Amino acid sequence: MRICSLVPAATEVLFALGLGDSVVGVSHECDFPPEATSRPVVTASLVETGELSSAAVDDAVSAASSNGHPLYAVDAERWAEVAPDVVVTQELCAVCAVSSDDVGAVVEATGLDTETIAYSPGTLDGIVDGIEELGRRFGADGEADELVAGMRGRLERVAAALGSVETAPRVFVAEWLEPPYTAGHWVPDMVAAAGGMDVAGLAGERSYRLQWSDVARLAPDVVVLAPCGFDLDRTLAEIAPLELAGHLLGTPAREESRVFAVDADAMFSRPGPRVVDGVELLAYLLHPQEYGDPGFPWSRVRVA
Repeated sequence: MRICSLVPAATEVLFALGLGDSVVGVSHECDFPPEATSRPVVTASLVETGELSSAAVDDAVSAASSNGHPLYAVDAERWAEVAPDVVVTQELCAVCAVSSDDVGAVVEATGLDTETIAYSPGTLDGIVDGIEELGRRFGADGEADELVAGMRGRLERVAAALGSVETAPRVFVAEWLEPPYTAGHWVPDMVAAAGGMDVAGLAGERSYRLQWSDVARLAPDVVVLAPCGFDLDRTLAEIAPLELAGHLLGTPAREESRVFAVDADAMFSRPGPRVVDGVELLAYLLHPQEYGDPGFPWSRVRVA
């Protein structure tokens, strides 16, 4: 079986299930595990965002979308070279990865007999189900069961550690910085699993755009900066603490200095096994007296 994965989270899952040798092609964003970077890359971004600020990225993506320009391209020549039997795509977000429609056009153009399957979990439970489904599809049922059991066990340990907690901090997770977007899909589930209450995001629903004045009116106890696709270093480089302090004036999060930056790319943006890392980190950030620091990257942003 020759698999091409155009979804970074699905690539992580396939390697975690021991199917890495079957992965013959990946997207330009598939960078975990490190072995994935050795596979042929069959996509490219048509909007260069690496050196842009979050505001400039938003402008560039909005301009491309409004003009009907695609954000990604599939390399048809490389596609023909890797000749996949199956390609894994997604339908969650047109901004995040190549869509099934784009892939379908390439499949038709190359004339290859390639099956297209979608990996698009929208909730925390959906991620677990999606991993099991990929395992069944590619004959790795036992490996999927083991991976999922480990994830569920860790989530249960978080729940047990927080069993005596009586209050749930009000949390705003920023999926983007300028403009701010609330985090949707599986992130509100992650907040709930960590003993918090998401004040804006809705589980299973898309993220949506806000103004920082809207965030301030929500009066969050905790603000988590997790811009989609950013690691911790890029997030910290993007933040202007004094400006952010002004945005959050009057909120408990600012008054109590509970504004945190995290490695969103690893633990929040991708619906794969590492979201459990994100839950464990959130449990610590929300309830440090009850749950110890799990050792994943984070930083306090000084806004008080």
